[in-house]
Amino acid sequence: MHENDRPILRVRGVVKRYGARAAVDGVSFELWPGEVLAVVGESGSGKSTLLNAVSARARPDAGEVEFLTRHDGPVDVYALSEAARRLLARTDWGFVHQNAAEGLRMNVSAGANVGERLMALGERHYGRIRAEAGDWLRRVEMDVARIDDSPQTFSGGMRQRLQIARNLVTRPRLVFMDEPTSGLDVSVQARLLDLLRSLTRQLSLAAIIVTHDLAVARLLAHRMMVMKGGRVVETGLTDQVLDDPQHPYTQLLVSSVLQP
Repeated sequence: MHENDRPILRVRGVVKRYGARAAVDGVSFELWPGEVLAVVGESGSGKSTLLNAVSARARPDAGEVEFLTRHDGPVDVYALSEAARRLLARTDWGFVHQNAAEGLRMNVSAGANVGERLMALGERHYGRIRAEAGDWLRRVEMDVARIDDSPQTFSGGMRQRLQIARNLVTRPRLVFMDEPTSGLDVSVQARLLDLLRSLTRQLSLAAIIVTHDLAVARLLAHRMMVMKGGRVVETGLTDQVLDDPQHPYTQLLVSSVLQP
């Protein structure tokens, strides 16, 4: 069976509780190679909690997360050792934080931020690491002359670009993004979204994007999942869900965006 004939990620019955409250309550879905899935909903709907549970950042209380590895086929992510999960997160996966400072090492240079991920793959040749880091700064439309500068000197949009380069340099097959354009100026946000759209297509990346912004979902995602109160209330092709929402909550979300 060809790799693209199987889901790259299979999530079954994931539950995450905080005390008596289920922040995520029995969520299941599949993600296919090269597919971008948007998870949308209001603040408190459970979308970021789901992302953390699926990306091995917060162990769920119930359910399974299965990832299709390059060589070993499907593996239960939470059955892996802590070291194996860390290696997966540094190589085959990427995670783009809303606040770029959480996804970068702010006390080392831009080039070192990108190069560290290559070293996780065993690359030790300084010249090759630096050349690859420079190439990725160009790919995310950053000035290569800033390669030795600290991220502390960068704007919010530049930090987010650097975080994307740091994540994509290892050519991961799956990237998680938590509100990747939130908090940026509208013009910066638009350019960053265009960049993300072109990179996900060029690299055939599978991605899960958590966003409260339906315009971001429409621009980037093939498919969309709407969450409310920790549960999925509607799912389908992005344009289909946004143009003809079936669930009353989705209708409310869409109409509140469309109102002047």
